[in-house]
Amino acid sequence: MDGVDRAGDVVPSGDAPEPEAPTAGVAGGEVARRFAELSVELHESGGVDETVQAVVEFALQALSCSHAGIALSVRGRGFEVPAATDPVVAAIYDFQMTGGKGPLVESMRQHATVLVRDTATDQRWTEWAGRVLELGVRSVLDVPLTTGEGMVGVLGLYSVEVDAFGPDDEAVAHILARHASVAIGSARHVENLAAAVDARKLVGQAMGILMERYDLDGDRAFEVLKRYSQDNNRKLRDVAQDLISTRKLPF
Repeated sequence: MDGVDRAGDVVPSGDAPEPEAPTAGVAGGEVARRFAELSVELHESGGVDETVQAVVEFALQALSCSHAGIALSVRGRGFEVPAATDPVVAAIYDFQMTGGKGPLVESMRQHATVLVRDTATDQRWTEWAGRVLELGVRSVLDVPLTTGEGMVGVLGLYSVEVDAFGPDDEAVAHILARHASVAIGSARHVENLAAAVDARKLVGQAMGILMERYDLDGDRAFEVLKRYSQDNNRKLRDVAQDLISTRKLPF
């Protein structure tokens, strides 16, 4: 897991030891209890949106942050922001999505934890830092969300205080990121399976229409749908949905 060097700001995966667990005692016991509750909540979440919302709400309770958000990696489209605790976070993400620069982008590209101790003095992304400073945010901690299959997204933590994220906060953030990575990966897998099943049902119904109307066998009906999908650069599922909805062949 990537870490943050207190003498620097970014430590790629493999270059630093795992952050130490939070300080033992009452505070540590409270964090452990909250993580146990989070595990149950994530298990009961109905999908990706519900999962990420549970994570950002937990971050506000367990960490020294004023705002929190998650940006998810989307194949072919960069990233999207399904959950944020405040419009401030959406604005911070928007600055980076439009400009292509900032700690979130760096964390996403490098699969590394990025720490901004003070947006008033950080010189790496001056335009972004200036805009974030205007929003009242002084320190930022971006932690990558990864699974064995690759990058899932980034957990972003924001504070109105200078250098708000100490070693204990970093340790808790990394534990939270591990929980979130697994939960989001699982939720995405379930949603993808559901979408695949739905697509197969739609294609099957469309094939049935073609078979009945044109006296085609199953293989021929599927080839007709596939050819139209390829010729018009449309997903097979969408072609099938159109045929089912209109009962007309779009050829």
